[in-house]
Amino acid sequence: MIKRISELDFLKCIFILLMIAFHLVYIGDSYPYIKNIVYTFHIPAFLIISGYLMNIEKPLSGFLKTIFWLTVPYLIMESGYIVSASFLPIREHIDNLTVDVFINKLFLKPIGPYWYLHTMIICYIVNYLFFIGFKSHRFLLSRIIVSSLVLCGLSVYWGIISLSSVFYFLLGFIIRQSSVDFLSFFKSSWMSIVGFLVLIIDPDNLDRFTIGGILITYLAISALLAIYKVLPRFISSFLNYIGNHSLLLFLFSPLFTILVKPLVGVLSFDSSGLIFLIVALIINIGGCFSVGMVIDYLGITPFIFGKSRIVESFK
Repeated sequence: MIKRISELDFLKCIFILLMIAFHLVYIGDSYPYIKNIVYTFHIPAFLIISGYLMNIEKPLSGFLKTIFWLTVPYLIMESGYIVSASFLPIREHIDNLTVDVFINKLFLKPIGPYWYLHTMIICYIVNYLFFIGFKSHRFLLSRIIVSSLVLCGLSVYWGIISLSSVFYFLLGFIIRQSSVDFLSFFKSSWMSIVGFLVLIIDPDNLDRFTIGGILITYLAISALLAIYKVLPRFISSFLNYIGNHSLLLFLFSPLFTILVKPLVGVLSFDSSGLIFLIVALIINIGGCFSVGMVIDYLGITPFIFGKSRIVESFK
């Protein structure tokens, strides 16, 4: 078990807010180039963090518990998203929802943002299978290679996970297994901002599965870590709190992303869309935490997340 790294909560906060912001169709359509920039690094960075936080030293019972409590919210939320996609006018609209289509989307090719949980579950299971009972660094490289080949096979032959997702998850996983501290690998540096700005000028770099995309991801993390160091404590604590609840925002923000759509017309006097963005983010964050508190109040959190509370007290 590694000590909780507050910087990771900060990074998760920034990346989850970016995800919500550019899932707002109006913002994504208004700023397509910025959207491409954000999509180049925010999901890869999330995958790196997820890979880094994977603990292969858990006993089998503990690992199965982790997988189970990732699978339950995934099945609930993805099922709801698939059904709603059959009647809501969204980009991933399903014209003819049948049982076969439902099963295919749920287990093989998920739609909406919940594909991320699907990817995590697969990566966790495959890696754990090849590292179960593994207590030393003996045969470390060979085990990583084999698990990588299996994940790549699932991507190439079955198409149930993307190669880029495999790459970034394994990058985080390898950093953890090499005993290199996250903050030592991703060194905070103000110069990273300069490198980041230079790279994003060229549209060819805005592909997460290219050298340019990999460098942009690294520099984005490095730059954010530099910014974190100079933030006032009350701001960093607040952002860390949000980041610590990134799963809550990830699961329920799609609901509020749909609900805030009518505000585009109400706030149309601001041609930049920034007022809409700020209001939408506030509603999303407040709404997600409200849903979490209701779930806690009703006492159903243990049946969905496997713990007593999903919303923790602010410290």
